[in-house]
Amino acid sequence: MTEIARLQGRGVRLPRTERRAQLLTAAQRVFAENGYHAAAMDEIAEQAGVSKPVLYQHFPGKLDLYIALLESHVEDLVSRVQDALDSTTDNRQRVPATVGAFFDFVSNDAGAFRMVFESDLRGEPSVQEAVDRATSASVEAITETITSDAGLDEAKARLLAVGLVGMSQVSARYWLQHNQAMSREEAVDLTANLAWRGIGGGFPLKDG
Repeated sequence: MTEIARLQGRGVRLPRTERRAQLLTAAQRVFAENGYHAAAMDEIAEQAGVSKPVLYQHFPGKLDLYIALLESHVEDLVSRVQDALDSTTDNRQRVPATVGAFFDFVSNDAGAFRMVFESDLRGEPSVQEAVDRATSASVEAITETITSDAGLDEAKARLLAVGLVGMSQVSARYWLQHNQAMSREEAVDLTANLAWRGIGGGFPLKDG
């Protein structure tokens, strides 16, 4: 830990929200390097430049810290999807924007996407609930858009939304892990074209 990090952490009273963000950033590094089970609260406190009592004031235990970090990543992903849907009223542009949101999420922070999509704590109910919300909230947002724009009933719109989310997740993860020689733009275009030819061709925007 650098002297600057030590001084920023110790002896400086930060607002609670800033301190919490600082602790989550340090936790992300430790969880990404060691995994949940090998990560230690001592190391997280050291990385953040704070004492363990300060860390425990914000997070009673390692699982609480992990879930808080996971929730922040889920919120980031859902926000990216919602922003993509809201970015235009042109469905031809909405599809690549939405697919791109998943690619941006996995490429922005590999540790974040692994926590959401490859968590080694899926057996923990609170973790599974947060992981499931990453998909369900994205599906819900897309369902509402398809229902409104294509005039489909909710059941059909939801099935299409599940397909788009699943395609985007799997394609983005595969691209990150195996095929980054292909540009992000080309990968998004390929995935979005496949999705658009199904959704756009079979369910065009309704008139009026």
